[in-house]
Amino acid sequence: MARIFNFSAGPAALPVEVLAEAAEEMLDWHGCGMGVMEMSHRGKEFGTILAAAEADLRALLSVPANYKVLFLQGGATQQFAGIPLNLLAGGSADYLVTGSWSKKAFKEAQRVTAGRGAVRLAGSTEAGGFNRVLESSELDLDRGARYLHLCTNETIHGVEVQDDCAGLPTAVPIVADMSSHILSREIDVSRYGLIYAGAQKNIGPSGLVLLIVREDLLGRAAPDLPTVMDYAVMAENGSMLNTPPTFAIYIAGLVFRWLRNLGGLAAMEARNIAKARRLYDYIDGSGFYENRVAPTARSRMNIPFQLQDETLNDAFLAGAREAGLVQLKGHKSVGGMRASIYNAMPLEGVVALIDYMQDFARRKG
Repeated sequence: MARIFNFSAGPAALPVEVLAEAAEEMLDWHGCGMGVMEMSHRGKEFGTILAAAEADLRALLSVPANYKVLFLQGGATQQFAGIPLNLLAGGSADYLVTGSWSKKAFKEAQRVTAGRGAVRLAGSTEAGGFNRVLESSELDLDRGARYLHLCTNETIHGVEVQDDCAGLPTAVPIVADMSSHILSREIDVSRYGLIYAGAQKNIGPSGLVLLIVREDLLGRAAPDLPTVMDYAVMAENGSMLNTPPTFAIYIAGLVFRWLRNLGGLAAMEARNIAKARRLYDYIDGSGFYENRVAPTARSRMNIPFQLQDETLNDAFLAGAREAGLVQLKGHKSVGGMRASIYNAMPLEGVVALIDYMQDFARRKG
């Protein structure tokens, strides 16, 4: 069967090579006579899978030795509550709001920590429509905060922080939601106190969340926090206090190895720059479509765009589906279109999208 080009924001397309390898091993992983979904998480087979996944991830991101890597159940949204309940410890936390996801994280932190500490809004771009990142001069920071939270790539609005948080204080641990661009480029992990990411965009299936946390931030959890949500306990148990999402970890491990075989994150970043530049250049020069995000803040992963005549939206989407281009409808909160071009999206998919957009503009413009 012919595969389509899937521009979904998540769950998103996975590398074809990874899917093919998983299909080959579905019934029998490495001659053990059973598939990964059937394995005991305590058995030596899955232990090998988990250890390899962590080692490859550490190599890809050059994770320092004083950071723990956790493979947790759920998604990034669950960590909106888990982070303040693990890190606030009766103090205060600052939140930067630059899109829907950081706004949700801020609201949830306020809700779960009422009476436990102060959760402050340290800066927001909402008044301007979430179309840029914050300037350092706009921030109202508490230098004594337990942590500073931000989302480094806003999936819905297509806004990305490109510079490893330059201008932010170094004394306050930075907590970053990297769900929709982790592993798309090189980062300096040591610049952050905690990084978290839902898997279903650049890592693997939904139901898995990756967390990388500096060891000195462990052990601060609220006393009534459920044990399974305590980062220190999960770290002590190697992510296996309870049964972890074994198959999702297995797929993530295949993705990590795929990335290493391609040349690592420097090579992937070059590919992603080329894909994003090609699509943005066409949109900007088309006169028929537009992207409203400030050029210095444009995401390489999630590219929202609007048609100048929005009465043509339904026709655009119907024609795209016929051309094998799916999941291009923008989020309901912003409308328009959105092309998510994560690591697994080949350049050929971006070229096919541009070809369709050009043809549609010729016919309808």
